[in-house]
Amino acid sequence: MNTPRIDQLLKFLSANPKDSFVRFALALEYDKLGNEEKTLAYFEEIRNDDPDYTGTYYHLGKLYERLNNKESALNTYKEGLKRTVGKDDKNYRELQEAMNQLLYDE
Repeated sequence: MNTPRIDQLLKFLSANPKDSFVRFALALEYDKLGNEEKTLAYFEEIRNDDPDYTGTYYHLGKLYERLNNKESALNTYKEGLKRTVGKDDKNYRELQEAMNQLLYDE
């Protein structure tokens, strides 16, 4: 099931298939709908194609947590921390907090 917003984002994506911002927006829209498969696919595509698109790591890690894949979540947070250290303080702090919470909950 697509929403008008998803339909519009898919049109944008067809014009520029590697646009990380559009893929990120699509992942968030599919996440809102509970479509974990498509959410995961878009986040993983971004991570693989554009590893410096740092906003992906937090959301992908949280998705892995919801999927009970704590090892992938932890690895995602660690990779995000490496990518953000000294470059993106806000995302770095969010990733550090998410990783600490994941480790604390174990």
